[in-house]
Order: sequence, then structure tokens, then C-alpha cells
Amino acid sequence: MSDSDVHVAALCGSLRDGSYTRIALEQALSAAEQAGGTTELIDLREYELPIFDADRDRVDAGDADALAARVRAADTILLGSPMYHGSFSSPLKTALDYCGFDEFEDKTVGLLAVSGGAFPVTAVEHMRSVCRALNAWVIPHEAAIPNASDAIDNGTFVDPKLETRVTTLGRRAVQYAAIEPDPDSFESDQNVGAQGK
Repeated sequence: MSDSDVHVAALCGSLRDGSYTRIALEQALSAAEQAGGTTELIDLREYELPIFDADRDRVDAGDADALAARVRAADTILLGSPMYHGSFSSPLKTALDYCGFDEFEDKTVGLLAVSGGAFPVTAVEHMRSVCRALNAWVIPHEAAIPNASDAIDNGTFVDPKLETRVTTLGRRAVQYAAIEPDPDSFESDQNVGAQGK
């Protein structure tokens, strides 16, 4: 797969109008385009996604089937979320619950988290755990943006080091899109839940 064949989709777990997560994902997608990939932002504000119910088929759950199809079509997925209560957001969790191995297995995933305070490390780690359970290959480089209101002003990064981390994530999304996947994880062997229905 050449870099020009790589399609990167960013899944934004923030619903806020002035979302720092969305701004950061757009920066990463811009870097992915500069690296030769095609990109799209999957904005969860545009989807009707009811709370996940394992008894309901995905085709009967609002826009869940359409969302899963867009995720499945990507070569690399960037997951972005604000940190809420030490984890990632419920809109992103709901979106991921409607996906499964068909959307994530052996796929490259990049992680980005944003917080109003200290580094959103646990949010990134929780997203990483979900990806392991779906046998995705997670890019080792991750972007964590603390003190977001100080780091981003009027849609622009104030801190060049944080901007570089986000830009690097976008480049890595293209660079590692075709990496040989790892063997199945222990977590995925134990993942016998609804798997997106």
C-alpha cells in the first residue's frame, strides 16, 4: 500500500462546539494529508447513536450501521477524546461499542486525548485497552494535551511541542497504516461480548 492509498479517519469523541479535541484531530488529519494520505473527520455530533443495547441489532440502532461502515473503510483510525472522570468520553465509548473486530482487527489506530487539567494519561490507556481487545495495532506515539485552554488559542496551538506531537501522530497514521499486525492479544481472546452486533 502506498502512502497515497492510505485513508485516515478520525473519530471525535467530543460533542462541544468549540472542542479542543476536534481542533487537535483536524491538525493530525492535516499532517496525514501532507504525508500523502486521504482523510476524513467522523464527527459524532452528526450521528444518532442510542446507548448501546446488546439486544438490538446495529442496523436498528439509529446511524450506528453507517458509522461502523465509515470506520471499517479506513486504513488507519485516530481516536480522539476529552478526558472525563479519568477516562474517555461516553459518546466515543458508545461509538466503539457499535463497532467490533470487523472494524478494528489488524487495523492501525492512533490515540489522542485532551484535558482541562493534568495530562490525560488514563483516558489514553483506556482507549488503548479497548483497541487491544479488538486486536488493533496501536501506534506507540500518542498525543496527550493537558491544560487545553492554555495549549490552544483560537484554533491554533500555542505550545509548539504539543503541536509537534499531534502532527507526528498524523504522519505516523500514514506511515504505519500497512504495518504487519501483532498476533492476537489475550484481551481479544477473552472478548466474547456483543462485538458491535
